[in-house]
Amino acid sequence: MLAAATTAQADKRVALVLGVSNYQSVARLANPDNDAAAISDVFKRMGFDIVELRRDLGVIEMRRAVRDFAAVAADSDMAVVYYAGHGIEVNGANFLIPADARLQSDFDVEDEAVPLDRILQAINPAKRLRLVILDACRDNPFAERMTRSVATRSMGRGLAKIEPATADTLIAFAAKAGAVAGDGDGAHSPFATALLNHLATPGLDLRLTLGRVRDEVLKSTGRRQEPFVYGSLGGDTVALVP
Repeated sequence: MLAAATTAQADKRVALVLGVSNYQSVARLANPDNDAAAISDVFKRMGFDIVELRRDLGVIEMRRAVRDFAAVAADSDMAVVYYAGHGIEVNGANFLIPADARLQSDFDVEDEAVPLDRILQAINPAKRLRLVILDACRDNPFAERMTRSVATRSMGRGLAKIEPATADTLIAFAAKAGAVAGDGDGAHSPFATALLNHLATPGLDLRLTLGRVRDEVLKSTGRRQEPFVYGSLGGDTVALVP
């Protein structure tokens, strides 16, 4: 037990925290900036070695932030990316939507949004854990107005299911694939509130942490919203806090 605790304490833990509230072409989201700031503070209290908080970034800035974080994650043991804001699924691929996106058609997504795959590539070198937390399943005003460049291309209300290609990688959605998450009436979204309540629990395996988050969100939303986790970990305990 002592050896396990020492190993966990020695892990280099790094986090990139992104929030977008102030969209330039659609209505402002109330909570993502607050959620990102609070989650960033939690990671700092948890003793993460590096915590980078970036809010209301445009597409160039967001891509640069992800690129720069890839260098940080390269020699880490645990790398975490948290994002709160709008996201969209186009033809089975998930994208994060920066503050300056206009997205008049699905053809614009590759230029104006940031692929989830880019996030996963950035954290892939982490040795022990790769974790992406997405509070990005809000009902999306971009999807309602976007035209399809090809009639057969699909655009979903929420995010698409994803199975990570790399072992020891988890992707936590605020709502299960294809479903919509709420922004909340309080200072934080229901998902962020639950994360704030459980992420910093010492010694708790991450799978149990996310299970408790799920249970709290189900309860607080009257079972209207169910967070979902994709990916898998091995048989050892993986705790964000030793």
